[in-house]
Amino acid sequence: MDEVRVVRLKDAKVEAPIFIEGLPGIGNVGKLVAEHLIDELNAEKIIEIYSPHLPPQVMVREDGTIRMMTNDIYHGEIDGRHLLILVGESQSVTNTGHYILSETYVKIAKEFGARRIYTLGGYGTGTIVERPYVIGAANKPELVEEMKKYGVIFKEDEPGGGIVGASGLILGFARMEEIEAVCLMGVTSGYMVDPKSAQAVLEVLQKILGISVDTTALQERAAEMEKFLSQLRELERASVPRDITKDEDLGYIR
Repeated sequence: MDEVRVVRLKDAKVEAPIFIEGLPGIGNVGKLVAEHLIDELNAEKIIEIYSPHLPPQVMVREDGTIRMMTNDIYHGEIDGRHLLILVGESQSVTNTGHYILSETYVKIAKEFGARRIYTLGGYGTGTIVERPYVIGAANKPELVEEMKKYGVIFKEDEPGGGIVGASGLILGFARMEEIEAVCLMGVTSGYMVDPKSAQAVLEVLQKILGISVDTTALQERAAEMEKFLSQLRELERASVPRDITKDEDLGYIR
């Protein structure tokens, strides 16, 4: 098998799209946002990407049949904007694969004439985050100033250790192809799927793109998570505090 196999399912009429990456990562923040957009836009899958750098397994459907693991690109339209949304069940399990796949995603974005790329992820703090906010990184200084206007926070030396995985590498490859790219990371504990942090990222993304998406489903999931966190806080108060951030590195794949 080739290191990357790109299968085009349909010829979509895409005009100056925005490319959005939402692969699994810390808190599955980016994945939650990307999947929510796909659902709300009734986006259509147009590309499947296969690679031996993805986990060596097949997925089992409800009817008992199997399918290969892929990363997929969907096309959707909203408020006059065309979006290409990258989602999947996993990022690469090899260092080489991260580079190969990330470069492939950028080449596809360039092929469709993408005007800008947004990668979405989570930034793990190791502690429960009461009010999630969004921190950012960009491949051009002008983008940093632009994103600040939308409430994106840029901190010196943050995220610590850099951005590992597709959310970071895509920015680098996009710069090589002269495509503007921004990474939006929702601050999260890093220990669980975090729809509350995803909601914060989606709110910022909507402002940036000038679009309006129904966020009811994500809000409901965030409310359920808040109930769980309340129970967790009660348990923490009844236990001996422990600084788990000293021994664990949550800043791996965004």
